[in-house]
Amino acid sequence: MRAIWSGSIGFGLVNIPVKLYSATQDSRLDLDMLDSKNGAHIKFLRVNENTGKEVPWEQIKKGYLYNDEYVMLDDSDFEAASPKRSKIIEIESFVEEVEIDDIYFETPYFIEPAKGGEKAYELLFQTLKKTGKAGLSRFVLRSQEHLAVVRPRENYLLLQQLRFEEEVRSAEDLNLPKNIRLQKKELDMAIELVKQYTTEFDISAYKDDYKAELMKIIKAKASGKKPTVKKLEVVHTKSDNLFDQLKASLNKPASKKRAS
Repeated sequence: MRAIWSGSIGFGLVNIPVKLYSATQDSRLDLDMLDSKNGAHIKFLRVNENTGKEVPWEQIKKGYLYNDEYVMLDDSDFEAASPKRSKIIEIESFVEEVEIDDIYFETPYFIEPAKGGEKAYELLFQTLKKTGKAGLSRFVLRSQEHLAVVRPRENYLLLQQLRFEEEVRSAEDLNLPKNIRLQKKELDMAIELVKQYTTEFDISAYKDDYKAELMKIIKAKASGKKPTVKKLEVVHTKSDNLFDQLKASLNKPASKKRAS
């Protein structure tokens, strides 16, 4: 793995030199855009809208539309906005890890101690693990400030990027059901169905079936074969038929109940 960020974690008066590594990877197939007429690659050009000419990458800057005019920003402007956080993940406070709503969790990063930071790294890891706390912090990655928590996981520290509150939409505008009356037998039957389907969570039991099926289609087309297309008809349950649907679900064999 290649480190995507290097700096330090500020823990009180202790600075721990660390490196960040992306903890996730994209499992989607790498698909290119092609011209359907001749199969040629489609390329995107960065074009000046006034001249129509292509602009070299080194000539491109970011800008913000302010009072109907663009203000261009340099790398130094982004660093000046938060010079300390561009190199330090400063733990501002400690919070109960279980109090953080899952809706705020975003991208995870592995934290690895850099040379000379091993003992302080282990101290922070053991402290967070024993107290059940997470270190709430802010840091700058790719010219953007992020909220994050430093949390213990297995035998290492994980930096979990968080969404700011302003990034989470309100659910007030949802058109949710109102004044719905459920029969007791319907609720009891639904609870019984949940019990029958309950298993221990094992993420390794679930694979990206869509990617596997798409790869089969690609291989079939590459060999000149016509891929078979699965047809699926979705039938929506009628509200007045809930009990019968639940009862029928309970009578299904266990092998058919499990999601493939």
